[in-house]
Amino acid sequence: MDPNAGNYNVVEASFVAAGPTLDALPAPALPEIAFAGRSNVGKSSLLNMLLSRIKLVRTSSSPGCTRTLNLFHVKLASGLEMQVTDLPGYGYAKLSRSESKSFQAMVEGYLTRRPSLVALVILVDVRRGVEDEERQLVSYMEQPSVDRARKPVVIFVATKLDKLSRSEQKPALGRLEKAAGMKGILGVSAETGAGRDELWQKLERALVLV
Repeated sequence: MDPNAGNYNVVEASFVAAGPTLDALPAPALPEIAFAGRSNVGKSSLLNMLLSRIKLVRTSSSPGCTRTLNLFHVKLASGLEMQVTDLPGYGYAKLSRSESKSFQAMVEGYLTRRPSLVALVILVDVRRGVEDEERQLVSYMEQPSVDRARKPVVIFVATKLDKLSRSEQKPALGRLEKAAGMKGILGVSAETGAGRDELWQKLERALVLV
């Protein structure tokens, strides 16, 4: 029997604040985990699945839905509390150059100046793989920050696992691990819930290091 069974039940999940800049967010109150990914990677759907809510995080059939830093408060049945930040998606072709620069500054400001950030979850479509933007995010997180005592943990997650057959899933994840230079990339599905508890285990490990 899994000793963590039931520990990942979300007993509280609520919207806290949204803002176009880091300074628009309330001061840090709890450890934070940020989620980043390309537009249309399924970030909002995955967050709703992870938090066991249907419409807490806004979803849309059109990419580029998230335009601000969105902060949520989360509490698990185990008593573990955190804040989750939904970052604007990148790589949306219809954004103007000024909008793209604004989004980049918003995300970089959060990643380098938020002292409560303990983990960054980078989402990639399991069918699309790791691209330059994801590699740049990892490199950016390698930079030292004067606002944090330690570097946040970087966690790669492959979304839309249900879009592949069972026989295709393991080879696809292997290719992702090779491209990212990182072992243990987790495949998840917002549709089926696959990988939910495993992702919570990774997040819990990042949180208990605080």
